[in-house]
Amino acid sequence: MITFSEAQLMAWVSPVFWPFLRILAVFGSAPIFSARSVPVRSKVGLAFLIAVCAQAGLPEQEVIALTDPRAFGVVLQQVVVGVAIGLAVRIVFASVELAGEVIGLQMGLNFAGFFDPSTNTQTSAVGRFFGNTTMLLFVVINGHLMLLQAVIASFETFPVGGGAFDAIAHMRIHELGAVVFRYGLWIALPMIGMLLFINIVLGFVSRIAPQMNAFAIGFPLTLSAGLVGIAATLPMLETPVVALLKIATDIFTGG
Repeated sequence: MITFSEAQLMAWVSPVFWPFLRILAVFGSAPIFSARSVPVRSKVGLAFLIAVCAQAGLPEQEVIALTDPRAFGVVLQQVVVGVAIGLAVRIVFASVELAGEVIGLQMGLNFAGFFDPSTNTQTSAVGRFFGNTTMLLFVVINGHLMLLQAVIASFETFPVGGGAFDAIAHMRIHELGAVVFRYGLWIALPMIGMLLFINIVLGFVSRIAPQMNAFAIGFPLTLSAGLVGIAATLPMLETPVVALLKIATDIFTGG
């Protein structure tokens, strides 16, 4: 009769179980993977499949049994690191959506807001358009593969068995808040400059020819110029998105 000891079972289960928890936490917080349209069973199954397939590339880990007193701390560490990876990638989408909000404000389209059921927030049409464009670009440039690479590399930067609070202090996720505004304004800067120039010209026109209704011609002019500007600058969106992804993943890859 074949028998197995508890130590042998933990030696088989532990290398897969802890990466599975971290990857599942990533899928619960990262864009696209955490969408409501993705079934929970699919997330669990995909997380388990990736955890098994990643065994060849993972560093040798400490075997921590589920009955070990440190097990709760290890679970907390995996959840914290996984959620942090997902939130770091969300910085990419937040920066582009911020740029869309600023552009929509300059165009006068922010009043065209609607409730977004995917995020449970009120958003503008331009911001949602930039968000959907970023989602498609994220897949096209293999951002999902960069995300999985960051998860696998995080086991070297934050090995299993470390403290959750030590990982938080080392990641310094709060500093990424400044990245949202810096890159969001960088993306929106060409449109802001162009629309500001148009508004200045309209101001001179209204002073030179007071009989002209600047408000009657200003809105269609800024709206048309904004749509043309979006069409002209949208192909250049790849550069800031790739730069943002590199910043987000370098925290966990040790770059």
